[in-house]
Amino acid sequence: MYFPMSKVVSSESETTEIAKQFSKIISVGEIVLLNGELGTGKTFFVKSVCSDYGLTNVSSPSFAIVNEYHNSKKIIHFDFYRIKKVEELYDIGFEDYLNESGSIIFIEWANLFSEVLPKRNYQIDFKLLNNSSREIRIQKND
Repeated sequence: MYFPMSKVVSSESETTEIAKQFSKIISVGEIVLLNGELGTGKTFFVKSVCSDYGLTNVSSPSFAIVNEYHNSKKIIHFDFYRIKKVEELYDIGFEDYLNESGSIIFIEWANLFSEVLPKRNYQIDFKLLNNSSREIRIQKND
C-alpha cells in the first residue's frame, strides 16, 4: 500500500480488503484519524482492521467515547462525535492515551478536535459517492 491512496469501493468486502492491507502496515504507537459523514464506513473499517488482529467484539464508542480492545494488539478506539468541548477529552485522560506507545489508536470524527492531535498520523477520509459506493482516501502524515 502506497500513500496517498484513494480507492472507490462498492461493497463491504472491498472495504474489508483495504482494511486488511492497512492492518499489515500499521504498528503500535501509531494514530489513525478517521473522518467522514455518518454511515460512510468509519466504524466498519476499524472493525475490519481489528478482525485481522483477532478482535471480534468491536463496537462504536459513540456513547462511551473510548473503547479498548486487547489481543495480539492493543487497540484504543475513540469517537469524538458526541464531544462538545475539548476539556471533555482532557477529563477522560486523552493525553495519557496518546502517550501510551504500546497501542494503536483509532479516532473517529477526528476533524472535530484536530487541534489536540499529533501531526504524525494516518488520516483516512470516507466520502459517500452514492447509495452503494464510497471513496476511501488514506494519507500518511509524518
